[in-house]
Amino acid sequence: MRRRLINTTLGVVLVVVAVLGVPLAFVETHAIENTAGDSLKAEAARILEVVELRMASGEHTDAALLRRQVEPHRYAIVRLPNEPPLVIGDKPSGRIFEKTMPGEMGDSVTVGEPRERVTTKIRESLLLILGVALLAVAAAAALAVWQARRLARPLTDLAETAERLGSGDPRPRHRRYGVPELDRVAEVLDQSAERIARMLTAERRLAADASHQLRTPLTALSMRLEEIIATEDPEIVKEEAAIALSQVERLTDVVQRLLTSSRRGSGGRDPRNISAVTVRVDDVIQQQIDEWRPNFREARRSIRVEGERGLTAVATPGALSQVLATLVENTLMHGAGGVNIRTRITGTSVVVEVEDEGTGVPDELGARVFERAVSGHNSTGLGLAVARDLAEADGGRLELLQQRPPVFAVFLAAHPEEPHG
Repeated sequence: MRRRLINTTLGVVLVVVAVLGVPLAFVETHAIENTAGDSLKAEAARILEVVELRMASGEHTDAALLRRQVEPHRYAIVRLPNEPPLVIGDKPSGRIFEKTMPGEMGDSVTVGEPRERVTTKIRESLLLILGVALLAVAAAAALAVWQARRLARPLTDLAETAERLGSGDPRPRHRRYGVPELDRVAEVLDQSAERIARMLTAERRLAADASHQLRTPLTALSMRLEEIIATEDPEIVKEEAAIALSQVERLTDVVQRLLTSSRRGSGGRDPRNISAVTVRVDDVIQQQIDEWRPNFREARRSIRVEGERGLTAVATPGALSQVLATLVENTLMHGAGGVNIRTRITGTSVVVEVEDEGTGVPDELGARVFERAVSGHNSTGLGLAVARDLAEADGGRLELLQQRPPVFAVFLAAHPEEPHG
């Protein structure tokens, strides 16, 4: 492209120089010849005037008298009636340039000079025109090279940016070049880079969230199936199958929520969640108790429910189950002693608190416990972050009320008919 820009610019300049320079050379040549001819005519007229004045007075005209009227580099030939021509100066050999002025008494004067003098002036003028033309071409070439670099370098830079985008490096460069069209392309590439970066972040976040959120339901479902395999009691099989079915429904809801969150690209935060309905908080808590009791029994720990009963809130059942499952799992993995799940209502919110008797959240993690990839127990650091996103998606929030002993609380919008305490 750089060579093409240079060649195009030089081609245009050469055409302009040819269109203007060639006619200018012809005009200048003609003007020099006319000027030289006019000078010869003027000198011949002056000599002719002297000759006719002497003829009118009856005086004799000789060459010595007229020599002072002729320029040193020129010659003159005076022709008088019935007299031989008078030659003033030396007539050069070779090509000559001369002009003749006829008189009224039958006389005439011819003045001439070597053609080389006129040719030299024409040559000097043409060389000047050629020099100006070459200077214009050189300036155009320098301008073309500068312009080609100015345009080619940004294009090369933009091509590298596009290649970086294609190779998976979506960092925007935010470079501008002072050319509106190129700046527009750079702006579009930066916008594309930012969109790709957001998409890649959403993809990675979806993968991390999916691996974390699906782990608990799949583990619980596996436990239910193991219970069904290990027993021959039809009642137990029926009970475990019902629990497994509810866990499958919850798993389906988790997958659907993950996909919806990925499409929105907002990490699952949607205050206008159309899937939120009125749920009985006791039912969701009891479901979690039933699912996690075998694990607590195996760990020789207790889990119990306290507080107000019969509360209803606006939430997504699957999301609320996942939030509580995350909190209960954290108490099982990182806490100690018994686990209390308390329910209460405050203002316009239904609050579900989960507390254990462990050492609590370290001071350095207190303000960052809900950040992604932040964990003090060698875990993924995703559970609480995902749980917070799920709670906020239903218009609620998840908070750490107390570090020691640890108390996490889920705040949910109370049903409009819920009495406020």
